[in-house]
Amino acid sequence: MVAGFLVFQLTPFARAGLDESLAPIPPHDGFPMYYPLLWAHMIFGTAAMVTVVLQVWPAMRIRRPAVHRWSGRIYVVSALVSGVIGLVLVRFAPPVGQIGVVSATVLWIATTAAGYVLVRRGRYALHRRFMLYSFALVMNNVWGVIIVNVGLINQVDILYLIEAARWLGWVGNLMLVQWWLYHTSGRRLHLPSRARR
Repeated sequence: MVAGFLVFQLTPFARAGLDESLAPIPPHDGFPMYYPLLWAHMIFGTAAMVTVVLQVWPAMRIRRPAVHRWSGRIYVVSALVSGVIGLVLVRFAPPVGQIGVVSATVLWIATTAAGYVLVRRGRYALHRRFMLYSFALVMNNVWGVIIVNVGLINQVDILYLIEAARWLGWVGNLMLVQWWLYHTSGRRLHLPSRARR
């Protein structure tokens, strides 16, 4: 799913390359750093989406704890950088849905930072909880693309679609993650031997 999303979203920008005039972007008069920052946002966002898959893969965490730790560090840096750049760029997004984007991005930064601090303190159960929230928030982007494209096929007004895409993905994902946490609350947390010590 992540691979499909990334190919679909990044292909138009890959075709445009560094030629901003060919890229599918909103107007941003008076801010020459917009396009370079957008590229940085996409690069770090791509790294975050790829590494988060490794983070939620239980077998990887248990059998290859070093991969989990290093991909987790890459994820945290990528999420924080991409999130901060996203907050800079959001003022150039269409006004419809901006509150939803800002809310999701601030929560993404906060849950990722909290997850990192918690693992450094050895609070593994809470680390898992907050990183699952972070996972839910980054995967919000996948739902946005689906909502908009399915809605356009059914001739729904684009303004409604943008607003829905900016809220339904992350709110729905957080609800699913919370349900999963309740559903699995009785399970033992499998940790590599080094973490148990």
